[in-house]
Amino acid sequence: MSEDVKHSGGGTHGDTQRLPARETWRALYRHFRPHRWVVALGALLTLVGAVTGLAQPLAAKALVDRLGGDESIVGILILLTVLVVAGTAIESVGAYVLERTAESVVLAARRTLVGRMLRLRIPEVERTQPGDLMSRVTSDTTLLRAVTTQSVVSAVSGGLTFIATIVLMGLMDPVLLGVTVGVIVLIGGAVALVMPKISQATARAQEAVGVISTALERAFGAFRTVKASGAELRESAAVQEAAQEAWRHGVRSAKWQAVAWSSVGLAVQVSFLAVLGIGGARVASGAISVSTLVAFLLFLFYLIDPVSRLVEAATQYQVGAAAIARIVQAERMETEETGDAQAGDAEAGAAGEVRARASAPASVAFEDVRFRYREELPYVHHGVSFEVPGPGMTAFVGPSGAGKTTVFGLIERFYEVSGGRVLVDGRDVRSWPLADLRAQIGYVEQDAPVLAGTLRENLLFAAPQATEDELAEVLVRARLDALVERLPEDLDSLVGHRGSQLSGGERQRVAIARALLRKPRLLLLDEATSQLDAVNELALRDVVAEVSREVTVLVVAHRLSTVTLADRIVVMDAGRVRAVGTHRELVASDPLYGELAATQFLASAAPEQDTEDGEDAGVRDAGTQPRAAT
Repeated sequence: MSEDVKHSGGGTHGDTQRLPARETWRALYRHFRPHRWVVALGALLTLVGAVTGLAQPLAAKALVDRLGGDESIVGILILLTVLVVAGTAIESVGAYVLERTAESVVLAARRTLVGRMLRLRIPEVERTQPGDLMSRVTSDTTLLRAVTTQSVVSAVSGGLTFIATIVLMGLMDPVLLGVTVGVIVLIGGAVALVMPKISQATARAQEAVGVISTALERAFGAFRTVKASGAELRESAAVQEAAQEAWRHGVRSAKWQAVAWSSVGLAVQVSFLAVLGIGGARVASGAISVSTLVAFLLFLFYLIDPVSRLVEAATQYQVGAAAIARIVQAERMETEETGDAQAGDAEAGAAGEVRARASAPASVAFEDVRFRYREELPYVHHGVSFEVPGPGMTAFVGPSGAGKTTVFGLIERFYEVSGGRVLVDGRDVRSWPLADLRAQIGYVEQDAPVLAGTLRENLLFAAPQATEDELAEVLVRARLDALVERLPEDLDSLVGHRGSQLSGGERQRVAIARALLRKPRLLLLDEATSQLDAVNELALRDVVAEVSREVTVLVVAHRLSTVTLADRIVVMDAGRVRAVGTHRELVASDPLYGELAATQFLASAAPEQDTEDGEDAGVRDAGTQPRAAT
């Protein structure tokens, strides 16, 4: 982590707050709306299957009535068979339609979330654990599947079937219906009290899953360090603790869901016993026939399905509400505006001016820039001002925490200034379309990240349109040609997770080659040669010097060999620019720079410099090996 980013904090957004019911339904409908007609078809098929089920008790009643006479029952038996087979087939098709649509809902939600998360502003990412963000895309969207399709259909079909069943039962015998409804209402009230507990437990379980992802990402992100430190057991314990927390809340959710489901069975069984007792008495008194009691009992058992669907819809809604709250929270995180490169050229001037600007080196200026990472944190920059005309090399030096790396973050608009202006080509970076601004810049970060994949993919990451000739040229310039020859599959060799198959110096050269292949007008190098050996550092230093003849190069440097090559040096201290000049001028005029040159720069590289440049030989030779942190 860079010197300045560490001040931005690394916490999360905190516990997920449950959304109001109206807002939850609005969010659910947004995911459901594109698929509403397909869901309607699935609901219709489910409802048709339910109707065939409703006809079965009526057919059974007719069958019982015919048992006492001489009429044939073959037709009734065939009808019952057809109803059972047709109802099962239709409901199966409806279930497939709904499951397929549910997967489409999850796919759409994941596409939307991934698209937003890769456009998140840097401060948002720094406030949220990566594992938590990943769990929202994976596990939370999975929970969304049931609530946006099955829950809706279960509520609609279950509700309609429940009403139809109640009506038919009422037509048969209102007294027995009253007994049934009384039992269901009594037990249903207890179920309603359980539902919020399911939602709370599910939300806590999902947060714990995010913690698991975060802990694993932390361990795998520094796997060698974990092993070298003998920390496997400690890291394993942290993951297991999060897994235990997820298990605890998952079990709690399962417990309350079991209570809800068992309540359905209890309601039906109690209703059956009550109806059997009271119905038997009514049959004995002649109030109803035996066939009516049989049909009523069949309707009662059939009532299990719509009641179960309603309970299922309620539990799925509670689970989905917890997931949707986390998804909505992710959707509300601040993102960068998007736009194609050159989208804002009309604002910059005439077309001829734009074409000229596209090939000329960029100029950079800071005007009284003030910046802090968050409102509650102290300022990192206190009125920083400097100008860098292009081309040429400008080095930024200063003690750790001076705000050097933050300069690059503000130029790239990873962060927005709190006051003042950052200008590129005389234009406030806030008025540039981001894609256009960043298309002008090549940026090599301090830790030179390499992505999992092949070496070719990494090199072309910032310039996918580059030709094979351009790629071959940059391999030679970055001293990567020998590495490519050693690799088993040349450029198509895998580099491992975060470039684990490459050395630190090789990763740094890959990052530099990637930036050069972009052919930027402005090149930002954040201590880009810190992990290189002397031979490769000297070679790449010459490459940077060559590039700086045509491109504006800004470099955060801690090696004297790099600093003395610069056309100008900006000395920063405590968030301010204290001096600007050449190496010779600053050694003579600025005590802080003189101290840095004598104690912190790697002055052992100084003898490689030409003495005609006018450096103070005494200062160069007095240097020692320690390297300042960025």
